[in-house]
Amino acid sequence: MVKGRFLGACLLLLAAALADGEGEEGKRGVPLLDAGRLEKFVDELPDMPVLRGYGVAEGGRLVAGELAVGMYDTMWKFHRDLPATRVFAYGASRETATVPGPTIVAMKGVPTRVTWTNHLPPHHILPWDRSLAAARVGNAAGIPTVAHLHGGVQQSTSDGHSMAWFTSGFATTGPHFSSPAYEYPNQQLPGNLWYHDHAMGLTRVNILAGLLGAYRVADPAAEAPLGLPSGAEFDRNLVLFDRDFRSDGALFMNATGNNPDVHPQWQPEYFGTVVIANGKAWPFLRVRRRRYRFRILNASNARFFRLSLSGGLRFVHVGSDSVYLARPVPTEGFLLAPSEIADVVVDFAGSKHDAVTLRSDAPAPYPGDPGEKADTVAVMKFVVGSKLEHDPSTVPATLMPRYPKPDTREAVVTRHIAMYEYTKNGTDEPTHLYLNGAAYTDPVTETPREGTSELWEVINLTDDNHPLHVHLAVFAVLKQRSLRRVDEFRDCMRGGASGGAGGRNDALACGMRRHLAGGRRHVVPRQERGWKNVFKVRPSTVATLLVRFKPLEESSATASGKSGRFPFDVTAGPGYVYHCHVSIKQKTIAQFIKLCQTVFMNLFVSFDMQILDHEDNEMMRPMKIVR
Repeated sequence: MVKGRFLGACLLLLAAALADGEGEEGKRGVPLLDAGRLEKFVDELPDMPVLRGYGVAEGGRLVAGELAVGMYDTMWKFHRDLPATRVFAYGASRETATVPGPTIVAMKGVPTRVTWTNHLPPHHILPWDRSLAAARVGNAAGIPTVAHLHGGVQQSTSDGHSMAWFTSGFATTGPHFSSPAYEYPNQQLPGNLWYHDHAMGLTRVNILAGLLGAYRVADPAAEAPLGLPSGAEFDRNLVLFDRDFRSDGALFMNATGNNPDVHPQWQPEYFGTVVIANGKAWPFLRVRRRRYRFRILNASNARFFRLSLSGGLRFVHVGSDSVYLARPVPTEGFLLAPSEIADVVVDFAGSKHDAVTLRSDAPAPYPGDPGEKADTVAVMKFVVGSKLEHDPSTVPATLMPRYPKPDTREAVVTRHIAMYEYTKNGTDEPTHLYLNGAAYTDPVTETPREGTSELWEVINLTDDNHPLHVHLAVFAVLKQRSLRRVDEFRDCMRGGASGGAGGRNDALACGMRRHLAGGRRHVVPRQERGWKNVFKVRPSTVATLLVRFKPLEESSATASGKSGRFPFDVTAGPGYVYHCHVSIKQKTIAQFIKLCQTVFMNLFVSFDMQILDHEDNEMMRPMKIVR
């Protein structure tokens, strides 16, 4: 039986690799690209177009910016030797659309108004599994999209609610759609954000197709005195992700589900064999012997990057996600989860070599099996100039120390948020993942009060590392501890070993404190101890977060006339969400083929071999802020 299951699964996956890996436009018979045949470091790192999110009136006064950003079906060249790829891309026009999209630069306190337009075709270029709890268009054609500004502090009508989607020409719209015109107040501290598609059940394929881009909130009055590297040449956004391709350049996404009788196409993770930086595969950048600032976003679906630099160079962290650190933190390497942003400075003056490689050695899936050592893969190369030159930039001893320090005494309530993975009976194959045993469409259970803070104890009962993201709020990670006898605790939380969705889900009644006693305490990296909007929750741990449902800066709060209030009505509109920021994903066929080869080698010596771990699924719950 075991032999038959392995053989059947391998044959099914091999057939998928050769036949039906494309979306509505099917590309049967086109072989997969052998990524090893692409030469690295032949394309220069591009600068993405910049859209100014503000206007300049007479006398230099800044006024609200008015932008129109479309979603276009276009072609993009990922590598010199790879044919152009059909993608979905953001841009001011089809001719200027890019992957990633244009970088929007906003000014603190000056609104940016964006009208998002959908020019996408009737059918998707990637597999769209309609058995998921996804946007429904009925018998109509069209691709649902809605843009979310990740890290933005805005009213929920402009937050990119997953059910506020719309198709081309507004032929169909989601139940919470009101307008494609969004307003971002930018009444938040300076930092790094990003925008991406957020349509229900389609986030994974729409982002894979190319719908993502960087966004900055700048505050020259506060940032210029810091003396950090500045200007387009020395202050750069770096957007990283992974993809797979066919030999004709088409994007590849395996369309055969791990549980095809449940979900015909859905797979629990996606890992590409080609690493992309700013839209180019393994690019290079010529740099001078001086400091550079890199705002690094991991826009992958599932891949973690554990980044380091060759030649002994270090990073100096100045920000994490959308917030500056109080003080700079030097590291030799760091882990970056999907949707997480690291704001770092690198000084190439100290390089002993004329080339420096940015590389990653994170297992995929992360964290991998205990003791597993991942191969080190290249991300991009820096070609270092020969002459040492004057560098007017610096990294000050303090950055933004005026931000409030986390204080647990502010918490008005403690919540327990449990992460569950559910599998098909008799198998280890995941079918879905829930937060607190509830589906997204179940009634709201989290109703934070505006102007308060809460303690969230996030309990990861899965085998995977989940990057948690909370809309509107920021949080500080206070501690992370391992659970002991986690199987016993999980069974209780699920209402028994075979407990289904819902279950007991009572952390205190199931003895969470007892299961934490004597458990390992995980050190939160220094660069992640400030205010964040994404945190990596380790498997079988409890992470304690102080979640702040009020502006981080008091001046923003008082703009509303009342301390602790946001400068808009947080109760209006469809509300906000919190979720795991690893989209529904799938393994690459190359990984499955490698697994199949291993299976065939072991069929004759062992029958108790386990298939690869199953990674994250989309986990999202609604959240209603009250006054």
